[in-house]
Amino acid sequence: MKLYKFILSIVFSCIFLYSNAQDDAALYFRGAIKENRINARRNIINNIIYKNLSLPLTDSTEENWEDAFWAMEVLQYKLPWANDCVHHAFDAIGKRSVDFQHALIELCYANYPGEFDIQVNQLIEKINDEKLFALCAEYLAQTDSSDTTRIYLLSQLDKDNKIYGWNQTQNNLLTILANRFHQQEKLSTEKILSSFFSKSFLKKNIVVFSIQRKNRDYPGIVIVRDASGNFIKNNDGSIFNVPQLARSISNLPFYLTNGNTPQGVFRMDGFGVSGADFIGPTENIQLTMPYETSIKHFLNNPSITDTSWTPDLYKKLLPDDLKDYLPLYESYYAGEAGRTEIIAHGTTIDPEYYKNKTYYPETPTMGCLCTEEVWSPTDGKRLISDQQNLIDAIKKAGGPNGYYVVIEIDDEQIPVNIKEILPFIK
Repeated sequence: MKLYKFILSIVFSCIFLYSNAQDDAALYFRGAIKENRINARRNIINNIIYKNLSLPLTDSTEENWEDAFWAMEVLQYKLPWANDCVHHAFDAIGKRSVDFQHALIELCYANYPGEFDIQVNQLIEKINDEKLFALCAEYLAQTDSSDTTRIYLLSQLDKDNKIYGWNQTQNNLLTILANRFHQQEKLSTEKILSSFFSKSFLKKNIVVFSIQRKNRDYPGIVIVRDASGNFIKNNDGSIFNVPQLARSISNLPFYLTNGNTPQGVFRMDGFGVSGADFIGPTENIQLTMPYETSIKHFLNNPSITDTSWTPDLYKKLLPDDLKDYLPLYESYYAGEAGRTEIIAHGTTIDPEYYKNKTYYPETPTMGCLCTEEVWSPTDGKRLISDQQNLIDAIKKAGGPNGYYVVIEIDDEQIPVNIKEILPFIK
């Protein structure tokens, strides 16, 4: 997260300016002006990608190359010269630092799925770093989910556990990886949504539901329920909903740094206004996961004296018939793995970076939940904001004090539509 903020702040610091006042007339973002958008892209390509990758790759220039990798992810940048540099980075990958190896495999996962299988297969057989092993395993499984690949990766994990002394039972990351490569239980959309939409679920709490596909390349939708169990409606009587993207730029799984938004339950902790230029001035919803906050606060129970998190404590928040459904524990295990600062926010990123993607005009993040905003190319004023609409719906429900639940329903290769959800809203 820190490196990504650093890159964008360097590139955009001279052109990003906005008001913090929360009204449509005052909110503006100078970086959206057409000329500034063009300059920003040019600066990223010339001053981060081209300049850094032109340096000889040595111990002292690894961080420069890592910055370039990040920028290539942000822009989805793939041109022959840059591609050659990625090939060159693999030539002496065994001599590079672990941080460099992480950055290179993440870039390949994001921009080059399946194109470096040979190199990654060679690397995974001599890895002594757990996170790097997970990145390589996920890269290989990204385009080949066959039983053969799954069994091979599990056997390689078992072998490395013995060679390097990794303790899988004590290493949250390796446990999650192993679980992902075993056959996962699948539940129907009806089973999942009927349980979550019951008025008995988190009774007397405000709940925001972000309903997603398993393939995060397709946007989900977000709806809001008040403490009485009623879903917030638009003025015309329809159920309030806006699209929401839960995809990270890397598209890595939930448990890895910069991965997609985890499924499961988050504690909603008020509104905030970010100082990050790529998030912008519209209010965001502050969220926390287990381990990121106290058990007493997360469960909203001042009588709790436990101070050590366990899955059984988190389980208390899940519907009775879904308490053993492992995918709903992603937010718990992501928190245990050290992920933090996942929030629900708007965006000032130029959507044209992703114009050929299935989620366009939504923009990906570093693992947060993101709603569309449109800023004027003429004067930078905010023209459209699904994020503001979401904020207003939460205020109508009673405010941002409750829970935010991210749910995957199925693997249809289309955006989630409210018509799919309506039959399960009683």
